[in-house]
Amino acid sequence: MKVYFSHGKESGPWGSKINTLAEIANQHGCVVDSIDYTDTMDPDLRVERLLTLLESEQGDFSLVGSSMGGYVSQVVSERVKAKGVFLLAPALYIPNYECQNYQKNTPILDVVHGWSDNVIPPEHSIKFAKDVKCSLHLIEGDHRLNSSIQTVSVLFDQFIRSILSL
Repeated sequence: MKVYFSHGKESGPWGSKINTLAEIANQHGCVVDSIDYTDTMDPDLRVERLLTLLESEQGDFSLVGSSMGGYVSQVVSERVKAKGVFLLAPALYIPNYECQNYQKNTPILDVVHGWSDNVIPPEHSIKFAKDVKCSLHLIEGDHRLNSSIQTVSVLFDQFIRSILSL
């Protein structure tokens, strides 16, 4: 199983959060790739980059995205066959982003969002989870979720275990 990480708007492909979650995926025998989008702030160009990368993917894979990377992972998941999607404070329902309506196209879709997020309101993830009927974990934490990385790690470990059991 391969796990593709998509980072947020102003972060990079190997920030501390991605490194922590990548280690969990590695412990379960997963291969990890974190896409570098630092050359563009356009979320829909990032979507196209990930779609192009996945064209050559032969095996099972899952998508993980944080903030703008959450948008990228979700939009891409509607056009490919991912085994699972794990979204952290996803930037959904953002004006000027091409996609504004979302669908669940994967067996496992989990969202984690911090109650104190002042960048992407938690209400966006509540609306999304209600609309697509997926798991939603509202936890203590701000947009970066760094103060809650232990909780995020436990949820991600459960996610990885779930997709590997499919």
